[in-house]
Amino acid sequence: MRDRMNVYFPPELLKQVSELADRKNLSRSAIVEAAVTSFLSPDGADRREAAFTRRLDRLSRQMQRLERDVGLTAETLALFIRFWLTITPSLPNDAQPAAQAKGRERFEGFVQALGRRLQKGQSFLREIPEDIRHEEPIEET
Repeated sequence: MRDRMNVYFPPELLKQVSELADRKNLSRSAIVEAAVTSFLSPDGADRREAAFTRRLDRLSRQMQRLERDVGLTAETLALFIRFWLTITPSLPNDAQPAAQAKGRERFEGFVQALGRRLQKGQSFLREIPEDIRHEEPIEET
């Protein structure tokens, strides 16, 4: 035997219950009963904790990848700047306008190539293996 109970839902929630009932070919009462049963279930807290744990684990892995990528980016930039500053000779004043024009042209080409690469979903950081082996250290100049 079942007892009747009247409850009031916000219109949007009632719409969601009705849509789910239609999709699953169940009554609205069955949907609400299952939701309340799940909420009152003694192992409901365990399931929620397990779901939170999975989400936290996924977030931790994402943070580790982000930290790795940021570290790689910073090291790459620092190495490039050091290399560029070490090997680039100073230019005489009369050669600087031509060098600046060439630099703008090269930068525009770089930005276009970067845009094409990003549109294709390519990433330099994805090309670097997660576990880079350090067989022989590279000497810096």
